[in-house]
Amino acid sequence: MRYELKDLRLFKAIVDAQNLSAAASAMYMTASSASYRLKNLEYAVGSALFDRTPKGMMLTPAGEVLLRHTRKLLVDVEVMHNELCDYSRNLKGSIRLLANSSALNGFIIPSLARFLVANTSVNVDLREKDSLSIPGMIQAGDADIGVVAGSARSRFEGLLADLYAIDRLVCVAPNDHPVVGHASITLREMLQHDVVSVDRKSSNFVFLDAQAKRDGHAFNARVHVQDFSSVLYLVEARVGLAIVPQSVARNRIREGRIRSVPIAEPWAVRHLHLLRQDDTLQKGQIHEFAQILLNDPAVVAARVSEIDPAI
Repeated sequence: MRYELKDLRLFKAIVDAQNLSAAASAMYMTASSASYRLKNLEYAVGSALFDRTPKGMMLTPAGEVLLRHTRKLLVDVEVMHNELCDYSRNLKGSIRLLANSSALNGFIIPSLARFLVANTSVNVDLREKDSLSIPGMIQAGDADIGVVAGSARSRFEGLLADLYAIDRLVCVAPNDHPVVGHASITLREMLQHDVVSVDRKSSNFVFLDAQAKRDGHAFNARVHVQDFSSVLYLVEARVGLAIVPQSVARNRIREGRIRSVPIAEPWAVRHLHLLRQDDTLQKGQIHEFAQILLNDPAVVAARVSEIDPAI
């Protein structure tokens, strides 16, 4: 049984507002997304949490129990956050960070946003690079920290390598596309349909193009766009299929705006590693920043178990 912190915050907001739409607005969510999350929480609990009455949403006995524990948990989380911030607020300077597109868009940007808000004296030079190039750049001193996909430990020789997260590339499709409902799809099968992709220079496209060439065919896209957000928009608009990290598409899939189909290729599961110089004296801001990235709750959750391909 697993409970997501965001679901518990939403539950508390519904209790306070006694109204789902008002709670969704307070959490910067759509009402449909909030309803979906509440249903999942009730499924995890195994019981209804609210009675819908003319006066609003009132707690059931199960909801009363959950509220008692949720209040304590959220207070403990806030205390933990404040104590951990004490370790990071003294950081100053600049950090050079490289990441492949999956790590960058699925995990690092949210972590980085929280870090920069809490550390106003630190600047981060963030660049996207392909996973094959990053280890050499770290070794050459051209960057301080890198996040790459791959599990070949020999590539990381001379570097500290920590498992950062586990993600999965999935095929995303419009809700009414013929591939929806398939148990899985191969790259070759997917490329028989119209596809959309990120920019040709993106590490995501470079990787997928290499896989297609190994299979003896080309990765031809109808259109290349700048980022995953644009790719997902085009998929939702029925322009074509796309291959994206599941972490990037998760919210749209949960909201029912697009569908996902597992990719039946060994390379679809992506083990992301955080790399830095193997220097035992490196205990300053680079070490601290690496620990902040590694201990982000969303990243920790992605390390504990492989993301469910069915969502």
